[in-house]
Amino acid sequence: MAPTQAKSGLFVGINKGHVVTKRQLPLRPVQSQGASWSYIFVMALLFQKATKRVTFVRSLIREVAGFAPYEKRITELLKVGKDKRALKVAKRKLGTHKRAKKKREEMANVVRKMSCGTFSFLFYTVLTISFCFIMMQFTMSGGGGGGGVADKKK
Repeated sequence: MAPTQAKSGLFVGINKGHVVTKRQLPLRPVQSQGASWSYIFVMALLFQKATKRVTFVRSLIREVAGFAPYEKRITELLKVGKDKRALKVAKRKLGTHKRAKKKREEMANVVRKMSCGTFSFLFYTVLTISFCFIMMQFTMSGGGGGGGVADKKK
């Protein structure tokens, strides 16, 4: 697309239109939310959109919960090489072309990571860290978590 030229103030011609100054609008909430989980570590460092804790929690939830059925279908289509069909499936589920392209790119990154083997290593690392964290919370709370018959004084 060609760059827009300044308005001339005339109502005819190539630069027609009223002369106005462009306002600097504040960021909308959607613009300050975190990046997609597949390239979250790089994007968090570049744009500072999400904190380390938020990125870790999102990656942990993704690893534990897995993918939605439509995301699994998109990954299968991408493995076969049907990128256009994957985009159509994503657009049907997500509603807009922009969201569908973002989801297809995210799933393509997942397929790429699965094929090179770093995905499984990340999964086991996150699983081990989360298990250690849960056990630490369990032991700090006193074992069972309190309130039972055995915990009461006699």
